[in-house]
Amino acid sequence: MAPLPALAAIVVALPLTLLPQDRSASWEWPLSTQRVERAFAPPQSEYGPGHRGVDIPGRPGEDVRAVAAGTVTFAGQVGGIMTVTVDHGVERSTYQPVAASVAPGDAVRRGDRLGTLLPSHPSCTSTCLNLGRLRGSDYLDPADRLRAEGRFRLISPEGPPPEPPSWNGSGLVNLLGGPITSPFGMRVHPVTGERKLHDGVDLGAACGTPVPVLASGRVSRSEYRGAYGEHVEVVHADGRATSYSHLSRRQAKAGDQVAAGDVIGAVGSTGRSTGCHLHLMLLVDGAPVDPLSAQG
Repeated sequence: MAPLPALAAIVVALPLTLLPQDRSASWEWPLSTQRVERAFAPPQSEYGPGHRGVDIPGRPGEDVRAVAAGTVTFAGQVGGIMTVTVDHGVERSTYQPVAASVAPGDAVRRGDRLGTLLPSHPSCTSTCLNLGRLRGSDYLDPADRLRAEGRFRLISPEGPPPEPPSWNGSGLVNLLGGPITSPFGMRVHPVTGERKLHDGVDLGAACGTPVPVLASGRVSRSEYRGAYGEHVEVVHADGRATSYSHLSRRQAKAGDQVAAGDVIGAVGSTGRSTGCHLHLMLLVDGAPVDPLSAQG
C-alpha cells in the first residue's frame, strides 16, 4: 500500500478538470446556531419515508445565509413549504422554510443572505431550518460539509485514546461535541412557562448521539421518569451522582458497574422536552448543583 503522503501528492497532481468540485470543501452554517437538531436519515427507496436533510434550530425572522457561492435556481413553494435552492455547480443546497429575499438567476456568495426563517416546518418541534444537499437526484448528508468551527479535535489512531471528560466545565462543554444550550439556574421553562430551577445543564446534540458516563460508578436508576423522559443515574465512588435525561434509549440497567466513557444511552427528546438534547445533572447529597461549578 502506498504511504499517505504519496497518495496526497498524486491527488494534488491531477488536472483540475478531473476535479469539478472539492468534495471535502466545507459549507458555512446557514444560521447563527451551529448545531444539528435532527440528523440526516436517507429513505430506503426514492419515494420512501426518511429525513432528507438536517434540521438546524433557529429563531423566526432570523437571516438564512448561503452555505457556499452559487446561483439561485428556485425560490417558491414545494409542497406548500417556502423553499430556496442554490446551485453550487456539482451540488445544490436547499433551505426550508424561508421567506426568500432572492430570485432565480441571482448570484450569491458564501454567507450572502437568502431570506428569513419562517416559524414552522413539519419535521421540527420548534423553529428550525431544514437544510438539504443534492447531487443530481441523490440526497446527501449536509453535515458532512458543515464546518465544525473547532468543536472537534482530531486524535492519532495509534496508542491509547484520550482520557474521558473530567468533572470540570470544559469537559462538560465537549462531552457530546456540542454547546451548552441552557445552563443551570432559574429560568422560564420553555414548555410550561413557569419560572423554576433548571436543575442541570442542557448539552446540544443530534438525536441518537451516544452518551458516555462522566466517571466510573454504579447505575442506581434506569427508567422512564416523567418529565425527565428516559433517564439513567450513576452513583460515583465519592458519593456524588450524575444523571442523563431525555434519552432516546437506555443502554444500562440498574446495578450495572460502568467505567468513565462507557455509553449508557443515546440523546433523545423524551419526557418534557422541546428538541434533541441531553439534560445532565450533578447531585451532591441528593441535591442538584451546577455541574459547571464542580471541581474534579
